[in-house]
Amino acid sequence: MKPALIPLRYEKPVEADVAERARRFYEVMNRRRTVREFSPEPVPAAVIEDLVRAASTAPSGAHRQPWTFVAVSDPEIKRRIRIAAEREEHENYGGRMPDEWLRALEPLGTDEHKPFLEIAPWLVVLFRQNYGVGPDGGQVRHYYVAESVGIAAGLFLTAVHQAGLVALTHTPSPMGFLRKILERPANETACLLIPVGYPASGAQVPDLRRKPLDDVLILREP
Repeated sequence: MKPALIPLRYEKPVEADVAERARRFYEVMNRRRTVREFSPEPVPAAVIEDLVRAASTAPSGAHRQPWTFVAVSDPEIKRRIRIAAEREEHENYGGRMPDEWLRALEPLGTDEHKPFLEIAPWLVVLFRQNYGVGPDGGQVRHYYVAESVGIAAGLFLTAVHQAGLVALTHTPSPMGFLRKILERPANETACLLIPVGYPASGAQVPDLRRKPLDDVLILREP
């Protein structure tokens, strides 16, 4: 069966515009930083909805869109998430993580205490759907789940930055507690816990440098 097709909505820009757009977008995104100091200032739910809409434009294997975003602003649920996350992080920093990992984290200044999980107005938890569930309750296979969810996560973080907000990709490991607290089905696995909001007044970030282009790009031209 042939797929239903519609015209592509596309207007080709002139070459100079392409270069300018690429440079301008890089300059905007180069200001994006991971933030751990949040303001409690509210963010409307409609904003979060649009951020997830943007993330859900991501390409996915067989267009299965194998992700679920759970956005939490309820203080009691955020408190439960913080308690559970800090419990896991206490184990991690207290011996579960090898010394090499701890040394790698030192420039970030992180520890087991995660107050931002209650301070940020929203916690957005990204779940990957390991398989779908059909109308009859049977399993529906998903394809390239990790790749698809990774792209959606990147678009979500980009949308957050473009909206004038900040975020943190928090990965308390293991994250099984998130599925339990948020009452998600067995086919879903939490992969990112993302506080979203405005930065706190006077917020600071580590003095880090990104890899130079030559370290991440190989051009093969004629």
